[in-house]
Amino acid sequence: MTSSTYTCQCGARLRYRQDMERRPGGRHANWVCGDCGLPVPGGVAQRLRHQHPS
Repeated sequence: MTSSTYTCQCGARLRYRQDMERRPGGRHANWVCGDCGLPVPGGVAQRLRHQHPS
């Protein structure tokens, strides 16, 4: 399986769940960039959540 990465508008590279923060909201949690707080697209966040740094 290849690893997914996402480059936020602030320039941060998100690779793992630890790179994002979870914000509660409605039925589903919203995931945002851990550096700047900009929202991460849902499909991208779902892929990154399941990746582990090991």
